[in-house]
Amino acid sequence: MQLENLTKGKFINRYKRFMADVQLDNGETVTAHCPNSGRMTGCYSESCKVLLSYHDNPKRKLKYTLELTSNEQTWIVANTNRANELAYDAIVNGEIPELAGYQNYRREVKYGTNSRIDVLGENDNENCWIEVKSVTMLNDAGQYCFPDAPTTRGQKHLCELMKMKSQGDRAVMLFIVMREDGDGTFSPADFVDPKYAELLKKAVDVGVEVLVYKAKITYNSIEIDRRIVNGKL
Repeated sequence: MQLENLTKGKFINRYKRFMADVQLDNGETVTAHCPNSGRMTGCYSESCKVLLSYHDNPKRKLKYTLELTSNEQTWIVANTNRANELAYDAIVNGEIPELAGYQNYRREVKYGTNSRIDVLGENDNENCWIEVKSVTMLNDAGQYCFPDAPTTRGQKHLCELMKMKSQGDRAVMLFIVMREDGDGTFSPADFVDPKYAELLKKAVDVGVEVLVYKAKITYNSIEIDRRIVNGKL
């Protein structure tokens, strides 16, 4: 996935969860849309480098979108929508072998109770329901972990996956790690949302598959790199 024509800046502050003030390299201060519902723990600090995309759409109040932040060790993908886009492209292109081989793939398919699955793989004899989550937090041990804030929505998604599994379909929880400075392992963030961690373990016990893939990130591209180890699962 190429990230073209990004604008450089320095982070000032984040507020109202979905807004971030950034000073561009030309000295101008802009307010950018921050498409991330989490706390973004460890993803930014005062005056850290950031990269923004620009959208000249008259319907948008905020023309800029926060895409990447930097801690001087790695770029971190702040825009959680990128994980869904990356996952879909990687699945369709066979870069995640565990999810390859389906005749058709669709995005945002309605299922369960007012939910939409991120990716649905379809064969004549099997459906594969794939939920995607963006991972951007490290715990104190340096493990990649999710979530970075309590998430009733994430809990609901796990329950929906378990329901699909109970109906005889394949169900997969796919975590995409969107930074590169961790120790190379993944663990649910039970210290942030113990209910989510409990449900994730329960999902595994009933046959929901958990896959964790790390992305390789540069200032202008995001690519699937490799599968990493699941811890505490």
